[in-house]
Amino acid sequence: MIKYIVTSTAIFLAFSVNSLVWANQTNPSYGRHMMWDGAWYGWILGPLMMLAFLAVGVAVIVLVVRALGGFGGSGSASSAMPIQARAIDILKERFARGEIDKEEFEEKRKTLNE
Repeated sequence: MIKYIVTSTAIFLAFSVNSLVWANQTNPSYGRHMMWDGAWYGWILGPLMMLAFLAVGVAVIVLVVRALGGFGGSGSASSAMPIQARAIDILKERFARGEIDKEEFEEKRKTLNE
């Protein structure tokens, strides 16, 4: 417990001394007129530029992902096939593996072709 009190007191003193040093500065190149000569547009242009850079970054990432085939790209060849053709292919694979016999294969193929 004492460790936390000493640590928090040290941090508080470090920030306090730092703020006193900034308050007593005499160099005119620092302070309110360091950038933009104290004008208001720095408060507006800064966040706008940040949002613009974030938007450009997100747009670049989305375009790269789409170019690589993700998120609605062409996908694999099996997903481009019609559902009925894919179902018949699965039925043929099951018949070739011996999971279903010839009568069941013919019955299901007729059902799919209707």
